[in-house]
Amino acid sequence: MSSTCPPKNAWPELRGTNGDFAVSVIERENTRVDAVVILEGSPVTTDFRCDRVRVFVNRYRIVVGVPTTG
Repeated sequence: MSSTCPPKNAWPELRGTNGDFAVSVIERENTRVDAVVILEGSPVTTDFRCDRVRVFVNRYRIVVGVPTTG
């Protein structure tokens, strides 16, 4: 990772919470990342970006995995 990546890159404590809540926590803790809610199973690009956090949710908007940078 480059030196521009934020020091915290995973939020296991947000698994099982509401996706919108998770986005707000992530962006508050790390102002250099943009977090987005994505429905699990949706196609995504495979490029790595340390300024992006994908928050995968189920149809009830509950976080189903550990949000990480990438």
